[in-house]
Amino acid sequence: MFKGRSPFFLGFGACAAAIATAIFYFQHYLGLEPCPLCIFQRISIMVVGVLFFIGMLHGPLGMMRRVYGVLLSLASLAGIGIAVRHLWLQYGSHEELACGGTLEFMLENDPLMKVIEDVFKGTGDCGEIVWSLFGISIPGWTLVFLMGMLAISLGILFGKNRTH
Repeated sequence: MFKGRSPFFLGFGACAAAIATAIFYFQHYLGLEPCPLCIFQRISIMVVGVLFFIGMLHGPLGMMRRVYGVLLSLASLAGIGIAVRHLWLQYGSHEELACGGTLEFMLENDPLMKVIEDVFKGTGDCGEIVWSLFGISIPGWTLVFLMGMLAISLGILFGKNRTH
């Protein structure tokens, strides 16, 4: 399964499907506006997807394949960290969370470092559970998805280097 370009194609397709689901189903069809942490999770999935896409086009072998595996693993881990933080905000008891503005509003009115700091502190928007399936909220499913991308990444990193 982790031979040739196949894992790159699989990872790219999965990331494209995840982003399409987030935008077209959750945002446009259900009308759920993403909170700042949701946007950062989307960005992490896009980064992973772009890395998979480049790897799919490149078809790396040998050491370059391992470089892709490391980069994909790091990007997946970053997204996992954001999803875990989001879940902590949703399922913990955080009365101190205040409602915050949209990410666009924050970027227009504050310096970038303050925006990043405020996003990771969390807002009421990030702490609210607006949708769930089997008791798992959107960041929970994002965590499951990114763990799958990490598994593919580790397969690329530690798999045998074959030409097909």
